[in-house]
Amino acid sequence: MAKTKRTHSVRKSARPSRAYRRDQSRRKPAAGGRAATAARGAGRAKPRKQRFVARHLGDHDFEEGLRSYAKYRDLGIAGATGGMVRAHVIRMVPPCDPATVSKRHFHDVDFQMIYVLKGWIKGEYDGAGVVTMREGSCWLQPPRIKHTVLDYSDDCELLEIIMPADFNTVELD
Repeated sequence: MAKTKRTHSVRKSARPSRAYRRDQSRRKPAAGGRAATAARGAGRAKPRKQRFVARHLGDHDFEEGLRSYAKYRDLGIAGATGGMVRAHVIRMVPPCDPATVSKRHFHDVDFQMIYVLKGWIKGEYDGAGVVTMREGSCWLQPPRIKHTVLDYSDDCELLEIIMPADFNTVELD
């Protein structure tokens, strides 16, 4: 039986660079020209209003969250994007206890990207098997991919970016 947890209830310059414009002028026009380009853009949903936000590092910023073996530092992106995106730094709590961390689960998200800031983390992912990610590694977890955390270093820190900001985590038995 699966248990569901609700989580976290936890513009560039207007003028492109000269090099960009030069590169674009060498490209062949898309089929249909400008009218086709405008038509493609017309079908897109209007983006949510976003505001500027900046967060600066402080150890006091890390708080309890979804997992007992991790502390989370919210980067303020959820509020700035009206709930479209969440970004946080996850600091894993040492030492790793496989009996606690190795719970198979998935996240009901549209997008989830993780980047290892410090240390390493090992997990098992459906279709990929056991994978160890080290400092500088980045991975995309497709929506609802079943996975398990297996182990991590004492200094492990991750940057996670998720869409939408609020999502469900389903633990599998």
